[in-house]
Amino acid sequence: MTAAMATKRQILIVDDHPIVRQGLRRMFEAEPDLTVCGEADSEPAARESIRARKPDIVVVDLSLERGDGIELVRQMHAEMPELRMLVLSMHDETIYAERLLAAGAMGYIMKQAASDQLLIAVRRVLDGRTYVSETVQRSLDQRAGESRSETNDPVARLSNREVQILNMIGRGMSSREIAQEFTLSVKTIESHRQTIKHKLGLATNSQLLQYAMKWFSGGTQRS
Repeated sequence: MTAAMATKRQILIVDDHPIVRQGLRRMFEAEPDLTVCGEADSEPAARESIRARKPDIVVVDLSLERGDGIELVRQMHAEMPELRMLVLSMHDETIYAERLLAAGAMGYIMKQAASDQLLIAVRRVLDGRTYVSETVQRSLDQRAGESRSETNDPVARLSNREVQILNMIGRGMSSREIAQEFTLSVKTIESHRQTIKHKLGLATNSQLLQYAMKWFSGGTQRS
């Protein structure tokens, strides 16, 4: 590593889309104070890269090739509490931001945000400060003391594990595959599916699959 590179803040990109990773790399490396030290497309690869490269910040998506961003943030925060993580996702920030901050992330930004706003978010997290949009901050302020069951958005009523399972259903994974991912029994996953259907007001597995696919693609209509 050259002296010039050593002075730059090291970013690890975790996203399952190569085009997204390439675009982020180009944007970050065009900045005089930032450089990309590595990329990963799955939760296991991300954990390995974080441990090996010790980046200054991890920019991570929620939906990964294997595993998911919520679990990655939770596990890495428990293992490396000082690690700074910024979640960059297409998923509804008003649902996910609070969950990810609680799990150990220091910021959440939507993929639709302008590139200059992403750079602001990265630098703010690098400075040790929390970044969320004004919309999320207002929502957090308004919801202070409000239980999830009181919100109008049914997905907000799901637990973190239920949200993870909903995402995996949306990716086309079977109950057996999800059970293997979490090292749980198929019966436990089926129980989670029933709870998810109840909380979302869905009657059949077909409706759950349709809802999950729309949610995973960012197309579910929210209140």
